Amino acid sequence: KFLPRPDLLTIEEMERLCSAFITLGTRRIRLTGGEPLVRRGFMALVGGLSRHLESGALEELTLTTNGTRLAEFAADLAAMGVHRVNVSLDTLDAQTFSIITRGGRLADVLAGIDAAQAAGLAVKINMVALREINDATIADQIAWAHARGCAITLIETMPLGDVEADRTGQFLSLSTVRNALEQQWTLRPSAKQTPGPARYVNVEETGGELGFITPLTHG
Repeated sequence: KFLPRPDLLTIEEMERLCSAFITLGTRRIRLTGGEPLVRRGFMALVGGLSRHLESGALEELTLTTNGTRLAEFAADLAAMGVHRVNVSLDTLDAQTFSIITRGGRLADVLAGIDAAQAAGLAVKINMVALREINDATIADQIAWAHARGCAITLIETMPLGDVEADRTGQFLSLSTVRNALEQQWTLRPSAKQTPGPARYVNVEETGGELGFITPLTHG
């Protein structure tokens, strides 16, 4: 069951909460979801937080999105000071995409990525590795992302309990994936460090950045 709407934070309360954290020293905020771009009034939240970017109190405001409405909002996000978005994209096959997302349109996401890059936003692709779903196309998607100038991070699927689509049976260890990639490419350890859980390498042959998030195999 979803919480009753009165129990959820309003856009104004979210802005107040974020502003309080900024006052206490928070320098980076990522807005995520669910899908944040379907939330009514979401752009007002971005606009409200952008004043902290202008003042220098906030260093970075980013967004994680499934990309389905990104084409509509990319230019406004850039104008409000967002410089980077993370786009969740588990496959480049339209039919598989529709199955994974229960009816989503891959074309909408690709259009959103195009619009984001046209607006000057850096785009990072997040790809959940799924056994027998997209495992055979991981290398192709990495090459595609790097050819577009996008970084890409691979993520192990996590057991989320009693949810509509439990992916536990599709778990794929990223240690296995990395071993396979190293048969094809040269992966150089990266000096990049972030507050997040990803560990990064550079792919010598593509010139791009590749991250690994391994909540099950490496904590």
